[in-house]
Amino acid sequence: MKELILVIHVLAAVGLIALVLVQQSKGADIGAAFGSGASQTLFGARGSANFLTRLTALLATIFFVTSLTLAVLATRGGGPRSVTDTVTSEPAAPATSAPPTDEQGPPPPEKPPAPSDVPAVPR
Repeated sequence: MKELILVIHVLAAVGLIALVLVQQSKGADIGAAFGSGASQTLFGARGSANFLTRLTALLATIFFVTSLTLAVLATRGGGPRSVTDTVTSEPAAPATSAPPTDEQGPPPPEKPPAPSDVPAVPR
């Protein structure tokens, strides 16, 4: 369903671009005054303006409707909205129990003497 709407959307966009490029601007009629009297003869004097304008409006409406439809379908996908939603939580491994010790705990390790540049004093 989504793919069909996307294809219609792309075709409407390409058709809309083509129609806008084919249409003449308001200032293009000045060329008819200088000898190119064959302007707009395919649809008549004003026929192409009405036909192309209506076809452009129709394709713009199709483009607008398919844009809204694709936006609604994208938000109602039902899939996870975040990366953290896709992570499954696994129970943490239980901590290993340490062997029982005295209340005071084990004695701290003895520190080796720090090396220094001063020679040791003989005893």
